[in-house]
Formats: sequence, structure tokens, C-alpha cells
Amino acid sequence: MSAISTEKPEASETKNPEAEEKLPSPPLFILYMEGPAYGQTLRQLTLWTHHVLLPVYGREVTSTSPWCPRWWDHPEAVAQLHGLWLAWGHLTGPDSEMTGPASWHRDYLSSVMDTLRDPRGPFAGCKPGMHRPKEKPMVEAIDPFGPRNTGTEDDQQ
Repeated sequence: MSAISTEKPEASETKNPEAEEKLPSPPLFILYMEGPAYGQTLRQLTLWTHHVLLPVYGREVTSTSPWCPRWWDHPEAVAQLHGLWLAWGHLTGPDSEMTGPASWHRDYLSSVMDTLRDPRGPFAGCKPGMHRPKEKPMVEAIDPFGPRNTGTEDDQQ
């Protein structure tokens, strides 16, 4: 039986932070991207969606299960699909565990596709060959708790 040392390692035994490999930073969520980074990521997402997701998991489009032919024009769909794609990469990549694909199916695929294909979801009103922009919900003020402008009618009420 070996004894566990409770002494601190000597300075020569500690790892040099500069000698350690730097891990790549995790991918940034697409809603935080702008410009070329957004465009490049959206292109990669589009290729994955069109060549992996839809050929395998894209079911028939009906009035109760819509899909928009211009899904990239729906920010909610872009966000949902990007999250699904990131999970796919993490759970099915070369360093993933053997149960990764099963976890991806169970934990991510169905919930995202059900949300997107819901008749009240982001593709409501879209039909095969027809994109319909979705109206944003109305809000009374963009920043209702921010500082008020002085001298307006609203300030005096």
C-alpha cells in the first residue's frame, strides 16, 4: 500500500504554463458573430444542413410539419440549427465516445427538429417553394428600464 504525499511539489516539479499546448477556443455561437465570420459559419452550417441533416433526417413537408426553403432567413432556425451542428461535431467527431451519436439523437435532434417543424414555429406560413418572413413580436420599448430621454411627452406622463 502506498502513502499519499501531502507535500506541495517543488517548483521544478510544477508544469510550465508556456510549455503546455494551448487548447483551441470553443466555437462562438453564431448569434454573436458578424461580417465574414458569420458568413463563413453560415456557409459551413448550410453545407452540413443540406448534405447531412436534410438528406438523412428531413421528413416530408406538410402543413403540420413545415420547412422553409430559405431557412437561413429565419434567425431562430439559424440559431437552433447552429446549436444542433455544434452538438453534432462534439458528439460524433473523431474524439467522441462511441455512444456520442446515440446521445445526439436522443438529446438534440428530435427537440430541435420538432421546434423548427412545429406549425406555430419559425416556418409557420412557409411552404415548399415559398418563403414568408416571420413578423417579430411587438414591444412597447426597446429598453424599458434604461435611462429616459428628457424633454419628451412620454417623460411627462
